[in-house]
Amino acid sequence: MTRPTFGARLADAMDAHGPLCVGIDPHPGLLAAWDLADDAAGLRRFALTVLDAVGGRVAAVKPQSALFERHGSAGVAVLEEVVAAGRETGTLVVVDAKRGDIGSTMEGYADAYLRDGSPLAGDALTVSPYLGFGSLDPAVDLALATGRGLFVLCLTSNKEGHEVQHARTDDGVSVAAAVAARAAAINAGARPLGSVGLVVGATVGDAAQRTGTDLTRVNGPLLAPGVGAQGAGARELAAVFGPARHQVLASSSRGVLAAGPGVEALRSAATKAADEATAALRPS
Repeated sequence: MTRPTFGARLADAMDAHGPLCVGIDPHPGLLAAWDLADDAAGLRRFALTVLDAVGGRVAAVKPQSALFERHGSAGVAVLEEVVAAGRETGTLVVVDAKRGDIGSTMEGYADAYLRDGSPLAGDALTVSPYLGFGSLDPAVDLALATGRGLFVLCLTSNKEGHEVQHARTDDGVSVAAAVAARAAAINAGARPLGSVGLVVGATVGDAAQRTGTDLTRVNGPLLAPGVGAQGAGARELAAVFGPARHQVLASSSRGVLAAGPGVEALRSAATKAADEATAALRPS
């Protein structure tokens, strides 16, 4: 049976649970705060506790691959378990690996994170377009063929991001605007959302306007890190996304994870974050 597109599945999940993605970010400091060892066993306990709390209750979860990879093969095995456990809860899994390369190497990344049957293949993958958007073609092709999605880095909140993303090409178009336009072309005609989304930081202010980046035209989901503990509330979200707010999947990590390690406390924090995201992004 053909899997529905990622864009359609995400739209349904946001309608059902609110536009929230909970990051699964096992930083050493959070492991310590939860009284867990900074090893693969602690990592597993942390990640599966988060899934126990929010699985089936939020639109998506987003495990940060680097924080699993730092534990070597044992950590990657935990990431594989988290991807499978997320699937069992019915929650969409966005693997935050930010892969980007060229040729056969990009084909390898696509195979690892987007191929049916791969233990690392969630529902979507974050990718970097800064070797040229066309370098992502293997990932785009495989994602669309398997009903998965991509979130392409576009306007990020790190202080160095503007050096590349705000730069202008010879024809005066910003790099961020060009990235958004390529995503829009892939998503053209998709309903309710296309499957190639963008990563746009919730704290980038008027960067979209200043760079001429048309977020509404993208017609795909906009993954917005930085909601909650990192400083973005309703006013900031309105300033960043404007009329594209209905496309936003707000990502909250520390704002939810800091409530742990108790399952009920995590669940309550996630419910509050989802309610706040809904109020900010889908005002009645």
